[in-house]
Amino acid sequence: MEQPGRPRRSVLYMPGSNARALEKAKALPADALILDLEDAVAPDAKRTARAQVLEAAKSGAYGAREIVVRVNALDSPWGRDDIAKVASSGADALLLPKVESAAMVLEAEALMAENGAPQGLAIWCMMETPLGILQAKEIAGASPRLACLVMGTSDLAKDLHAHHTEQRLPMLTSLGLCLLAARVYGLAIVDGVHLDLEDETGLREVCRQGLELGFDGKTLIHPKQIAAANEIFAPDPTGIEEAKKIIAAHAEAEKAGKGVVLMGGRLIENLHVEDAHRLLALAKAIAEMEAA
Repeated sequence: MEQPGRPRRSVLYMPGSNARALEKAKALPADALILDLEDAVAPDAKRTARAQVLEAAKSGAYGAREIVVRVNALDSPWGRDDIAKVASSGADALLLPKVESAAMVLEAEALMAENGAPQGLAIWCMMETPLGILQAKEIAGASPRLACLVMGTSDLAKDLHAHHTEQRLPMLTSLGLCLLAARVYGLAIVDGVHLDLEDETGLREVCRQGLELGFDGKTLIHPKQIAAANEIFAPDPTGIEEAKKIIAAHAEAEKAGKGVVLMGGRLIENLHVEDAHRLLALAKAIAEMEAA
């Protein structure tokens, strides 16, 4: 299900019960929007939110942005109906909250199939509980529909009795386990939210940390956070030029019958060439999205 090079630098949560926010999202430069039916919606607003989100997903008014609907949990009064309706909504993906087993993914997949979900409707999984983290490998390999893991660091910190520190040391084990599981199965993975809307410096620091760890992007809770995520998770011009040079240098070495080449004193091998191609594909996809 994963589309190589598809940008997921900025993944913005939008409350499904807020019609004004859903309208505003049509013009926001986020790579992906999570139209939320779960945590951001009060119980008495669930049905209204579902109707608004379904209308938004079907509208086709969000351009190249990836549209993801976070449904309520399967064991909630709304979860199964959410999945049944989202299955034919035109959304790109369905986000399952608090996933703790492969069985939960398969149950959702079966419901989607029963309700006519097209093959292109992907499943995303929230990784936000201790049990879910410990089952990350099984969850990541549960279904060919699975496309992305989403870190839910706020809920995870609560369950761990951990603190939100600047370097997020209490989170690193959980982040690493989910990154490993995602990469084993070729999935995308996006980092958790930064809760302090006035802390631009802190936001940029955790975006850089997420990039260094290997995340594809970051989930966001406010439009003012989009610019930082888009900038930091995008390939920079220097990196793009270096990637082009790596590909060219390696191609010349292959013509000369060499398997490796030195570039600026650095040994270049196939693994560097593969990463260079990945970087250029991402840069191209970002450019195409921004031009659309």
